[in-house]
Amino acid sequence: MEDLRYPIGKFAYKRAYSAQEKDQLILQIAEIPALLREAVSGLSENQLDTPYREEGWTVRQVIHHLPDSHANTYIRFKLALTEDNPTIKPYHEDRWAVLPDTFHTPIEVSLAMLEAIHFRWVMLLKNMQEKDFEKTYFHPESQKVFNLEYVLGMYVWHGQHHIAQITSLRARKHW
Repeated sequence: MEDLRYPIGKFAYKRAYSAQEKDQLILQIAEIPALLREAVSGLSENQLDTPYREEGWTVRQVIHHLPDSHANTYIRFKLALTEDNPTIKPYHEDRWAVLPDTFHTPIEVSLAMLEAIHFRWVMLLKNMQEKDFEKTYFHPESQKVFNLEYVLGMYVWHGQHHIAQITSLRARKHW
């Protein structure tokens, strides 16, 4: 049985990435905005307001969540690159997903926002030195230290994961 919450499975980080693997991950980060735009192309307002699974977020909420989440991650990269193992600020993504802007902002705004964030993020990533990927931040909610290499892989997965939630819904509904 397909797990609708995790259509591509859960994130798994098994080992350090080679320089070539990091380059591939950076290319995948660059592709996420276009893949999201393609995944939601032509959807009606009713379709945008359809949950991708029972008791799950709507497609609209997923679209607005991605720039919220990836903006936070971009900032976390900059903090880790400029401070010594900074403690980052967690946020309640479930609460953000039900704020009024999620329901009243046209999706084009969040699609453009994601494109802009990813453009800046990719510029940063492409110009990082190998040792920069070893830099870390502390996440107080999970009580863990994360290095930027791990976070890079996790956010490639994160973007692909949410896009797959939308594309699998479209496939199931024959949209």
